[in-house]
Amino acid sequence: MLYPVPAVMVSCARPAEKPNIITVAWAGTVCSSPAMVSISVRPERYSYDIIKETGEFVINLTTDKLTRAADYCGVRSGRDVDKFREMRLTAGKSSRVEAPLIEESPVNIECQVRQILPLGSHHMFVSEVVAVDVDDRYLNEKGKFELNKAGLMVYSHGEYYALGKLLGTFGYSVKRRKS
Repeated sequence: MLYPVPAVMVSCARPAEKPNIITVAWAGTVCSSPAMVSISVRPERYSYDIIKETGEFVINLTTDKLTRAADYCGVRSGRDVDKFREMRLTAGKSSRVEAPLIEESPVNIECQVRQILPLGSHHMFVSEVVAVDVDDRYLNEKGKFELNKAGLMVYSHGEYYALGKLLGTFGYSVKRRKS
């Protein structure tokens, strides 16, 4: 019941095979130095063996415009359909891993698996972030990345929600007010 969570699309591929996308709601940052993330995947999922064999994947952040694709990629199997083709997504070239990135995503996090933890229904892929690709459309005139303008979405107990209303900034609760 720890909601909301990011609903990310994870892209992966075996050499000489069509790439695949799996939607994962159990993903998160686990370390900042070195930068590491985790995703949890059921072993029976088609993408599980691809990620285990190749040792890499790309986490693609989702937006309101990608909600339908994220849902589809979470309920259809890559064994049966080409998700890139069906959802009209573009498999782009990653800079450090062979797995493709999703060009329509505002942020692509390229990952190399460091450890697989069998935890029960899901196995956790603890992975090092080896590159981050961002959509230049969200860089302001000073070069600051403004991700919140991308229309990010989250998953909460069976439903997708858009993010948007700013409630505060880091440390605002302890900042002194200017007199």
